[in-house]
Formats: sequence, structure tokens, C-alpha cells
Amino acid sequence: LAWLGLELNTLSILPIIMKSHHPRATEATTKYFLVQATAATMILMASIKTAWKTGQWSIQHATPTTTLLTTTAIMLKLGITPLHLWYPQVLQGVTMNTALMISTWQKIAPLTLLYMTHHNLNTKTLLLLGLASALVGGLSGLNQTQVRTIMAFSSIAHMGWLITAMALNPSLTTLTMMTYLIMTIATFKPLSTAKTMLDVGTAWPLSPTTLTTTMMTLMSLGGLPPLTGFMPKWLILKELSSAGLTTIATLILMTSLPSLFFYVRLAYLTSLTTPPSTTNTTHKWRMTLNHQPHMAQTIIMTTLMLPLTTTLYATA
Repeated sequence: LAWLGLELNTLSILPIIMKSHHPRATEATTKYFLVQATAATMILMASIKTAWKTGQWSIQHATPTTTLLTTTAIMLKLGITPLHLWYPQVLQGVTMNTALMISTWQKIAPLTLLYMTHHNLNTKTLLLLGLASALVGGLSGLNQTQVRTIMAFSSIAHMGWLITAMALNPSLTTLTMMTYLIMTIATFKPLSTAKTMLDVGTAWPLSPTTLTTTMMTLMSLGGLPPLTGFMPKWLILKELSSAGLTTIATLILMTSLPSLFFYVRLAYLTSLTTPPSTTNTTHKWRMTLNHQPHMAQTIIMTTLMLPLTTTLYATA
């Protein structure tokens, strides 16, 4: 049933990716389908092997070998290091709204499956994968100019933090996932028409308010206090320190610095400076404004939820 659900999830997103009828979208659809089909085949093979060994199809009774195979397949579906290379390429070939769906909704089902099997996994392996994803996501995003590619590597880095949380505390995983979803939605929607960093910078005359709030959501995504994005990182570091894993806590904290750099670079372009422009006017009279009043609640949650930490998670 888990395999069937993942397959339905994959097949339902393929027409949405191809909607723009662009060669890049077709290429992205093909890559996405091949990757997801490979991962689904691995999950099905692990399930058959479990049924052969134990006589039942339950995920909870998997052997170490089948658990490892299932985990590898889920890592491939989520785009976690070292199986992440397809993810930025797919996001670069789709629209921002489709990229938002791939980065949020499409990750819920694989993460749920990983959550159900995490008790069979080696904690050190999960921590190592989380650390590697956070490092690769941060360093790979430094040299990018395309907004969608930057957001792809941002998602890879956040998946690293999420896997680290899963190795420590299941309830912390849920909180981290919810925070990630809220912050990603609040960041993607205002940037839905931007392709490069230059587009972000020249959008200031269209909607200064939106760009200012985008700066705040980017800072929150980077994990700066006193914004909401600091909450999961703070709690994960607390759990790592409590478990005596101060070395891993220090390393994963250092991996967040490259990510923070490209968030700050994007935020600097949104509202703190304006790139050179050929027009002298401050108003773009030909453009139609794209107001999104429904995003107000999401942006508020992205920036102001840190004081609710003790309510959302038992820190004692």
C-alpha cells in the first residue's frame, strides 16, 4: 500500500510538471519520472524480500537489509545527499509553483514512510546523511544565480536538518517538517515570477511591501533569530548537545553558514539594494501587480512563531 501511494503521488505530479509545454519541462518530467520509478522499484523489491523472509508485508517487520534498501529509495525520492543530483535539474526545468509542490507536498509521503521505518535504522548513519546533506546543500548553492536552483539546494540542506531531527526525536521531526513547509511556501510564492537573482532585484518598484516580507522570510529560512526558522535548528542543536554529540552539533551548525550566505545575498537584492537598471523611473507602469493577500498568515507564521517554541515543543 505504501508503494502504491508513492506511485500515485508520482504519477499525479507528472502532468503538472509538463503543463508549460516547454522542452525544459519535458526534460524535467522525464528525469523526475525515471528517478521516482527507480526508487519505487527499490521499495517494491524490498517489500518482496521482506515478505519472502518473514512471511508478511508489514514495514514494521523489515530485516536490516530491506530497511537499508527502503531507506536508500526514500533518500532518492527526497533528493538527499548523495542521491541529490537530479533534484536541482528538475526544479530548474519547471515553474516556481510546480517547484513549490515538488519541494513540499511531494516530500510528505516519503518522509512519512521514513518516519515509520526509522526505528530500524542506524542512528549514526542518519546523522551522517543529515550532516552531508546540510553541507552539500549549503556549499552547492553558493555559486548559483538561478532562483529555482538556489531554492533546490536550500531544500536539500533543510532535508539534512530534518534527517538529523529524525535520528534524535520523532516529535521534533514533525515540528521541523511543519516549520519547513510554512517557510518554503512563504518564500516560493513571492518569488513565483523570478528566474534569476537579477529578476528579484528589479522587482522592488512593483511591490516594495512584498519584497520586504520576502527578505524576512529568507532570513527565517536561513535560521536567524528571532525569526521562526531559528526554532527547529535551536531544538535540534539542543537535542544533539543533550545526547553528547557536540562534535556533530558544531559541524552541522557550521554547515548552516554557507546556506545563510546565499539567503542573505538574496535578501540583500530584495530590499537593501537595487541592481543597475536601464530605466530611471521608479514605477513600472506596464506591469500588472500580483497581489496575494492570502499569504499574510503564512508570512506571519514564518517570522513570528519563535516565542511559541515552549508551547509547540517540550524543551525541558
